[in-house]
Amino acid sequence: MSKSKIFWLVFVIIIIASFFRLYQLKTVPPGLYPDEAMEGNNALQIIHGGSFKVFYPENNGREGLFVNILVFFIKFLGNEPWVIRLPMAIAGILTVLGIYFLAAELFGPATGLLTSFLVAVSFWHILFSRIGFRAMLAPMLLVWSVYFLLLALRRLNSKRYFLYSVIGGIIYGLGFYTYIAYRVTPVLVLFVIAYLWKKADAPARKKILLSAGCFLFLTFLTALPIGYYFLKHPADFTGRTSEISIFGSAHPLQDLGWNILKTAGMFNFHGDYNWRQNLSGQPELFWPVGILFVLGVLLGIIKLWRWFRRRIAAGTSPTEPFALMLVFLWFILAALPVVISDEGIPHALRSILMIPPVFMLTALAGVRLYRFLQKYNPEWLLKAVAIIFFIFVTLGTYQQYFVTWAKNKNTADAYSADYVEIGNEINALPPETPKYVIVQASGVLAGGVPMPAQTVMFITDTYLPKYQQLKNIHYVLPTDEKNIPAGAAKFYLK
Repeated sequence: MSKSKIFWLVFVIIIIASFFRLYQLKTVPPGLYPDEAMEGNNALQIIHGGSFKVFYPENNGREGLFVNILVFFIKFLGNEPWVIRLPMAIAGILTVLGIYFLAAELFGPATGLLTSFLVAVSFWHILFSRIGFRAMLAPMLLVWSVYFLLLALRRLNSKRYFLYSVIGGIIYGLGFYTYIAYRVTPVLVLFVIAYLWKKADAPARKKILLSAGCFLFLTFLTALPIGYYFLKHPADFTGRTSEISIFGSAHPLQDLGWNILKTAGMFNFHGDYNWRQNLSGQPELFWPVGILFVLGVLLGIIKLWRWFRRRIAAGTSPTEPFALMLVFLWFILAALPVVISDEGIPHALRSILMIPPVFMLTALAGVRLYRFLQKYNPEWLLKAVAIIFFIFVTLGTYQQYFVTWAKNKNTADAYSADYVEIGNEINALPPETPKYVIVQASGVLAGGVPMPAQTVMFITDTYLPKYQQLKNIHYVLPTDEKNIPAGAAKFYLK
């Protein structure tokens, strides 16, 4: 396949990915979930004179990269729900691009192209690319950092191999400011370094050590501020993890077994039941893609088993499947934060780091199947079937996301669409009118009131007490409703 053809195919895939992540972003999904609004309110706090942080302790604590990026979007585009989501849409598009380069580096351009396309039209990936959750940054940064690490360790004759280490180390270090599940990934990085070092000859080993040392040193420097923060605040490092761990349950081993089964089944049988994170109960993979995923897993296991047997028998192997081992290790590591948790299994959000290996295995099966069928069918027929498959999957995803999911009332409820309406109603009232928001809904406290108030606070830009007074907006609990003066406008968050 020529470089020109690959370029244009990647370009088309990026156009498709951009459409699915930017189309109707101002209205879909409807509303603004309080967790998203909390990110926006922390950004507004900085815009109004606050300081950037590496970790924001509100709402059970969140790594700070997303908020710090969001500051610049809100500053120039305003405090609207779609502005909170725009950075994640961009991150989703960059993930689609990055996963082409990574999969092509590991398995060749055909697998890279198919992997990139499948992620571009994945309902699972599209959904999280269109909401303001910081987790979407994690797979993007991991994909690009592993790609640059591979370039650094496999292009030792290139003058730029050291530059690849610098770029990869910085990108990888930034990942520790994204999502708690990212903390399992050092095992993946160390595997890449150790495996490639072991297989290299003596002169190459010196360069690998230099390149890997640079990568790890830049990672350390980049992640040092948040590491120091956690050293000073250990409770923030373990807090959320300990709250939802199966090890706090009465039957941890039994729960672990069930969680593994539920997580394995989420791809083809029953996915996340939370409307905020999925079309409730729908498998995370569209059924033709899900079939290819199963074939990819089986194919990968068979290849690894054959290699292992040959290696034991002969002591050497001419083609050791490093790429497959990397993908399976990635899959297992990404599954760990899911299966050891005791909340909402299967959990599409907590599984987000599984997206790259899942679609690489799926693409491997697709390419292998195509090449197998080439032996028995004319090329024109296979290309026609492939085009039909691509169109079918693309239209199927459009139907699932923009029609079935986006227009469902449960989705609007899941994203607190009524809270956004309340915020808009308050904005339409004159400043002299006293406005009282009675927060009846429960949640952890943030800004002195339960979390559900965050949505209204963001829409009205009243997270800070100073702006609540300036705009004559008051947030109270139901027990304080009796103290609301006559003539004040009341709004209830239920």
